[in-house]
Amino acid sequence: MFLIQSFRAAQQAKSAEGSLAVALLRQPQNTYWTRTVRKSESAMTAFMLTGAHRGVMRKLLNWCDEAALVHWTQDSQRPPDWPEARDKMQMLGRTSKVNHPSEDQRAFRIPALQMPIRGETRLK
Repeated sequence: MFLIQSFRAAQQAKSAEGSLAVALLRQPQNTYWTRTVRKSESAMTAFMLTGAHRGVMRKLLNWCDEAALVHWTQDSQRPPDWPEARDKMQMLGRTSKVNHPSEDQRAFRIPALQMPIRGETRLK
């Protein structure tokens, strides 16, 4: 159910106002990443608080033992590569609440990405 709802939220992200780029990444150990680039902070907020994304975030509490997010502004509209996004997550990010957090979630440890990057799906 998590994957279906996550894909619906990604489709919403792709078609939402102000969307510049949307990509999904599957890593080992049932680890999933979503990367979006928006024209503005207001476009990101509007996306986050509506539709499929809002619905899946409510269920995140029970579905996941690790969840986190990061938000930053940059001059370029180019999406960051995955290692840069991971590094920003570790430096600037924060955990999302989950009901059964793993030890890594409690300590806010973001594992290194498996290289080379495989399993990326670009939606936009």
